[in-house]
Amino acid sequence: MSADAWGGTVVRMAALAVLTLLILWLIFLVPQAPRADRAWVPEHRRLARAEFHGDSLVTIRDLRDFTYRSETEFTEAYADRTYDLARIESAWFILTPFSSRWRGPAHAFVSFGFGDGQYVAVSVEARREAGETYGVVAGMLRRYELAYIVGTERDLIGRRALYDGDDVYLYPIETSRERVRQLFVEMLRRGNALQERPEFYNTLTSNCTSNLVDHVNRMIPGRIPASLKTLLPGYADELALSLGLIENGGSVDEVRARFRINDRARDARPGDDFSAVIRGLASPLSATPSSPAILPDSSPHQVRTP
Repeated sequence: MSADAWGGTVVRMAALAVLTLLILWLIFLVPQAPRADRAWVPEHRRLARAEFHGDSLVTIRDLRDFTYRSETEFTEAYADRTYDLARIESAWFILTPFSSRWRGPAHAFVSFGFGDGQYVAVSVEARREAGETYGVVAGMLRRYELAYIVGTERDLIGRRALYDGDDVYLYPIETSRERVRQLFVEMLRRGNALQERPEFYNTLTSNCTSNLVDHVNRMIPGRIPASLKTLLPGYADELALSLGLIENGGSVDEVRARFRINDRARDARPGDDFSAVIRGLASPLSATPSSPAILPDSSPHQVRTP
């Protein structure tokens, strides 16, 4: 076979390979539409839903409150709770890098504090079906739907701090109470909307960190500029420090050491106020009995297990 003929064969084979990949992409990816009715893993089976009562109260149905015995062993539990939005006080940025050698891959989420020491954590995640495990490449190929997981800190922070084997950092966010309230409400509404109109998760364009950035930039356009550190969320705390979004009191390493909460999480015992313990508080903030941040729900099934 001549060199020209061989070259032509190589070109045809390459073109055939590209065409085959394109056909497979069209078959397996394009026709897919995101859905909310798949057979989900237990952690993603029941999503919280927010019901707003005017501008002052919100009831969160199916607030997740799992109790973990290991990374994969847990007791499922859910609660319905009504919160007074006028008593929201603080927001916290939680960062969990997946490796101590390279901080790039990580999970980031937020938690919101109320005047009586109660907290609600909101985590943007890849919603997995039964038998699926998370994969970075799979996350770019529309293999997961996008979900907002709303739960207690003992659930969402506790498992990561105690059983996943990763460092967990809990940073206080520097912003006004009005901005905290606005972010909380917007994230709850976004979680509701995804249950009605599902979307795909994407490792690069619609992940845990990018959605947080979008929320902040919708409130304050341009507050968080495009950066490689938002694509590699393990460095998101460096970016937040440089932008004055989280409390700054020293070098990055000093701040990380101060806000790493794994050791304090291990000190928490059943019955303790987990959120108070991981913040180094002797006891939770006391609520005024006449105006609690969490109000009794009128439903006869305020706390339910599946």
